[in-house]
Amino acid sequence: MDTAIEAIRTFNRFFTRHVGAIDARFLDTDANLPEARLLFEIARQEPVQANALQAALGVDRGYLSRMIARFEDRGWIMRNRIEADARTRPIHLTAVGRAAFDQIDQRQRSAVAHDLNRLSAVEQDDLVQALTRARLLLDTNARIECVIRAAGVGEVSQVAARQSILYAASHGWGRALETLEAETTATFLRRFKPDREQCWVADLAGVMAGAVFLTDEGNGVARLRLLHVEPFARRRGIGDALVRGCVGFAREKRYDQIALWTHTVLDAARRIYAHHGFECIATEVHHEFGEPVQGETWRLILAG
Repeated sequence: MDTAIEAIRTFNRFFTRHVGAIDARFLDTDANLPEARLLFEIARQEPVQANALQAALGVDRGYLSRMIARFEDRGWIMRNRIEADARTRPIHLTAVGRAAFDQIDQRQRSAVAHDLNRLSAVEQDDLVQALTRARLLLDTNARIECVIRAAGVGEVSQVAARQSILYAASHGWGRALETLEAETTATFLRRFKPDREQCWVADLAGVMAGAVFLTDEGNGVARLRLLHVEPFARRRGIGDALVRGCVGFAREKRYDQIALWTHTVLDAARRIYAHHGFECIATEVHHEFGEPVQGETWRLILAG
């Protein structure tokens, strides 16, 4: 914990300095960073009430009122009363305020572009993913749409790595599971049948939030494999969407049934399978991951 705390504090110190967060004149404009942030919200939401701005920024009401008063003194905003309710005074940008916002916005874009231009395409993608992942880890309610798509180059192997890490942390399943998953994904890549099989990734703004495989087992049987959802992305319906996609694909390809192997301790996954009509048809205790664990075979009949 101490190491994690120090890492976050070190990054915070670096980043506040990097973006000029404590400069009296943010990016050499007439606003400091909190004022620039307020100006952005007004431009994004206008006409907007002060209480909506307070909710968006999470700042003290008195502090917000003082910033709004400074904006009025600078001629950046105007507040017109509404005839139906004299107490309501929505905030608008004036032409001067719009010019101030455009200046700050352009300088911010230029500063970010300067940072990105020093990086290769792969490094840019790494940075964006790291920042998005940080946001998702710290803001579990972040409103980011999930897109289910086919896995790209390198992502199939990432699935094996992430599952090995997650199951080692949650259940103590170590090298034996990692070996099994590496072999499974290598076989998938080596024998991939694009018209009959697929690996789907749940994508949150470019970050892998989960994945699942469907493979051809022959004789009309498809196998659902390696379903997982990242901890930061749970309770978003991602596991359900991935399984639903597998079932739809299997029906489209006219498979007779889908089989899968899971474990009794994986309650969340089992609930998803049951929701989509899978039934547990066999159980067996095994020692493949070290300690004894009960495996389960599930099946969904697609053709009568």
